[in-house]
Amino acid sequence: QVQLVESGGGLVQAGGSLRLSCAASGRTFGRFGLAWFRQAPGKEREFVATINWSSGSAYYADSVKGRFTISRDNAKNTVYLQMNSLKPEDTAVYYCAARPTIGLLATASEYPYWGQGTHVTVSS
Repeated sequence: QVQLVESGGGLVQAGGSLRLSCAASGRTFGRFGLAWFRQAPGKEREFVATINWSSGSAYYADSVKGRFTISRDNAKNTVYLQMNSLKPEDTAVYYCAARPTIGLLATASEYPYWGQGTHVTVSS
């Protein structure tokens, strides 16, 4: 059973930075794709970034490109989301997701495994 546990959320001022972590367990993730999604109050869940565990190749939503970086640490089985130059519109619950196939997909329905989410609030 795949388990994903997010951490690192919090309150930050606009222009600041946060690093989210997603600790993954329960499987060998060599052929997995991992992703971050977010959901703001009253809005649908939206794609943020995804990474192929084996190759490290990544793909980003236009809204975060150049500000956010997704990475993984194979030894720690952890995926990170470094968020810089944060804006109030980045405020949301951020979710880690996993799928047991490689590929850079941005659709939530493609991901069968989800974490519980971590809250990020960016004040203006």
